[in-house]
Amino acid sequence: MAAEEQHPLARRRLDLGYTQEGLAEEAGVDCRTVQRWEAGERVPQPWRRNRLAKALQLTRARLDDLLEETAGGTRSRGCRADWKAAFSAGHDPDLPEIDDMHRREALRVFSTVGTMLALRSPDDIAADGDDTDYAQLNSHLWRVYALASSKAEVLPLVHTQLGVLTTELQGTHSLAVKQQICAAAGDLYQLKGEIHFDGNDYTRAADSYSLAALASETAENFDLWACAMTRHAYLSVYERRFDHAAPMLDLAAELARRGNPGLSTRHWVSVVQAEAFAGLGHINACQRALDAAEAVRTLTGTVHNGGWLRFDGTRLAEERGTCYAALGRHDLAEAALSDALKQKLTTRRRAGVLTDLASIGAQRHDPDRVVAHASTVLAEAHATGSEVVRRKLTGLQRHLGPLLGDKRVQLLNREITALTALPAAR
Repeated sequence: MAAEEQHPLARRRLDLGYTQEGLAEEAGVDCRTVQRWEAGERVPQPWRRNRLAKALQLTRARLDDLLEETAGGTRSRGCRADWKAAFSAGHDPDLPEIDDMHRREALRVFSTVGTMLALRSPDDIAADGDDTDYAQLNSHLWRVYALASSKAEVLPLVHTQLGVLTTELQGTHSLAVKQQICAAAGDLYQLKGEIHFDGNDYTRAADSYSLAALASETAENFDLWACAMTRHAYLSVYERRFDHAAPMLDLAAELARRGNPGLSTRHWVSVVQAEAFAGLGHINACQRALDAAEAVRTLTGTVHNGGWLRFDGTRLAEERGTCYAALGRHDLAEAALSDALKQKLTTRRRAGVLTDLASIGAQRHDPDRVVAHASTVLAEAHATGSEVVRRKLTGLQRHLGPLLGDKRVQLLNREITALTALPAAR
């Protein structure tokens, strides 16, 4: 590849005499990650950049500039206007192309605003009288998302609002208001990630959570930033890559400690850490994390916002059950999961609890319990089309092997296979 066609990271790496493997080692990532950066398929995540900048002998600001140049160099000036016009006309443009454009545009704008904020003077901190309530608009979208039978239906609304926020960031506002807008963008990118996660598109979910973390960092909102990191880490927990999740959750916990002590952020991080520890078989660390999460009950007042932060302790029984089931502590798991079923649960949460109970039944060679619990989950999966519920049932199949001599379990296994072969709900 000619030098002028190379990614700026590749040029810098070669100038310093690094191989891709060498840079990967210095940056603390695998070689494939460096390859994706240099191919333009991914951008370095915010928490990777300080170490990467050190390896490349650059300041953090200069590294961000290089990445901004890359993002800006491939974007045509009319893209955002065309995209907004398409939605205002009621069209349904190709969402993957919009996602890619959004990522490049967001990186450019967040980097610019971040530099402005870093250079601000005390006089810049005063607000300019702009009373637009970005948080209220986002809160409405989170409510729409919660009520939507098909989460993907909310995605065009989220894209539209992200376009508005991007335009606002480039307008004439004080730096304090620009921070508010970045915080709103960090909120919305977490919602966007949730929609992709529900649709089983983990790559786009990860991209959205990365942008959420960057926007939240720019806004200097530690709670919002910690939640974005936690959601990103949960992707690895969900895919059973617990060793990948643990370091990211450690960083999220540190961010949460710098946040608002009246919010439940740090307790939510502890819950996800408990799941990661359970997956790794670390029972003592898991128990400590669950106990730390339990302390959410000591908080008073409004402890979450119902959007990017929703943890209030009502999920603790099912979370304990999930962790104990993963650790093979079936008596403890069944007690916790039975308590969870006594609460008012969403369809997805109820499906998770019932699937965990079915898995325990399978490990205890109890086909009656397996069929009873899993049949209910199957019905809910067909009714909602949720990829999260489908994935739960696919996980259950790993435990059905010893019970396939039972005709009811055979039928159940075939029905799960048929369900997972269906197209995702849109």
